[in-house]
Formats: sequence, C-alpha cells, structure tokens
Amino acid sequence: MFLQTFLQNFLNALQWGSFYALIALGYTLVYGVLLLINFAHGDIFMVGAYIGFFIATFLLGKYALALPFGLHPTLIFGLTILFTMILTAGVGVTLERVAYRPLRRKGVSRLYVVITALMCGLLLENGNLALLGANRRSFPELIPKTIYNFAGVTFTDTKILVIIVTILVFILLETIVRKTKLGMAMRAISYDRMAVPLMGIPVDTVIVFTFILGSSMAALAGVLFATSYPVLEPYMGALVGWKAFIAAVLGGIGEIRGAFVGGFLLGFVEIFVAAYFPSTLRDLIAFSILLILLTIKPTGIFGVARATKV
Repeated sequence: MFLQTFLQNFLNALQWGSFYALIALGYTLVYGVLLLINFAHGDIFMVGAYIGFFIATFLLGKYALALPFGLHPTLIFGLTILFTMILTAGVGVTLERVAYRPLRRKGVSRLYVVITALMCGLLLENGNLALLGANRRSFPELIPKTIYNFAGVTFTDTKILVIIVTILVFILLETIVRKTKLGMAMRAISYDRMAVPLMGIPVDTVIVFTFILGSSMAALAGVLFATSYPVLEPYMGALVGWKAFIAAVLGGIGEIRGAFVGGFLLGFVEIFVAAYFPSTLRDLIAFSILLILLTIKPTGIFGVARATKV
C-alpha cells in the first residue's frame, strides 16, 4: 500500500514538475543571454493557453465534422500545439521589440527593465480580462483520456505525454545551446555582450531567437497544462509563473539543466508535502525547504557565481 501511494505521488510529481520545468526553461534562456528576468513569462504561458483554446475550438468546429475529410482530434492537438507555439512566440518577440529593446539600447539600469517586465505581465493579464472577461473557459478535449492501472497505480496517457515531451524538449534545448552556432552565440552574449558585435555576431537576431525559444516553451506548457487541467482564467499564469521562476533560481538560473532539475524538484516537494501534510501548509513547507536549499547553495544547484565589473 505504501509503495503504491509512493509511486502514484511520484508520477503526479513528474507531471507537475514538467509544467514548472517547461516554464522555467523560458526564464533561464532569457536570463542566460540578457541577464534579464522576464517576469512577464508566466503571463505568456497564460496567453499560450488561451491561444491554444481558440485554435483548438476553431479547428474542431471547422474541420472535425467535415467528413470524410475531417481532421482526427489527435491531429488537431498537434496542429494546436504548433500554431500556438508560433503565435505565442510572436507575442514574446513583440514584447522584446516594443518594451525591452528600447531600454537595452539606451543602456538603462536593469531595475527599469525588471519594472517594465512586471508592467508587461500586468498588461497581458488585464488586457485578457478586458477583452475576454473574467469567465472561466473549458479547454476542449483533444486527446481522449485513457486511464491505465498498473500494480495499483493509475495514470493517463496525457500524464505520460507531458513527461515525455518535457524530457524531449530539454534534450532539444541542450543540443541547440551546446552544439549549434546559434547556441554558441547565445552563450557568447551572456559572457560578454559588448565584445560579441565586434566578432560579427548579430546580437539582436540572437536575442529575438532566444525570445522565440522561451515563448514557445511557455506556449507548449500552456497547451499541455490546459489539456491536463482544462480550466482557463486570466490570472492562471501569475502563481505558476512565479513558482517556475523560483524553480529556475533553485536549479541555477541561466543553466538549462538547472531549470529542468529545479522544476522537477519543486514539483516533487509540492506533491509529496501535500500528500503527507495538510494541503493548506503545502506552500509554506515547500518554500521553507527551498529556502534552506538556497541558503546552503545561493547560486542554485548548477549555478555559478558571476564576477561583476564595477
């Protein structure tokens, strides 16, 4: 009985940690290049979930019933993820172009950029609230949920899909950053942004690519989250985004491995605390544990202390 409960919580923690990891990857990509904490990232996750909702609803209404040429719901799910990632990447690039780039070119203090990021998040939240209202929306069921039972442990195909996709995305991002020329350029900008243009590297292009990657991860997390927990509301990205940021810091912000590990670690702490303690104490105990870990290693699990020129 104990083993079954443990394995059930283990699977739940893997799924919950996957959401944190996907969002934390976006935080850490932007910070790794610009040393900027994009506090609007959690709201980009929310925007991605809403964009996925409208795309899925459109495709289901337009093509699902157009037999014999209708689209299978699984194919609609794949198209929803693809189009959502593209459109949400456009939202992220727009924020970078309109809000962050002018400040960066003027050389203002990072404090102003952080305040601007917070403002952008509030604009996304309240803009959604003004345009779509406060009513919650139900994400359409694109993947028929099949419940499996193995040795007393129950799980769905959606849960397994979320975990597998997160692992594949982590491997893909690690490959891009470590093995490609664009990834080398991203690492070079994070090391010395002033010297990189002298080497012929288009800084703005690399930064735009970074925002495309980060926003795409938030969009993917938004669709997967809405598929697993199909209730959408304008402030759904606020708390999840902050927790994903904490996960990125815990793992070592700026390190892809850190975001991945930190997201899963936070997911495990929350699920297992809720399993053995009153749920009202979940955040208190979970963040107390994380605070202790950061006290022991302030730079995070994979983080490295940076030298700052004064």
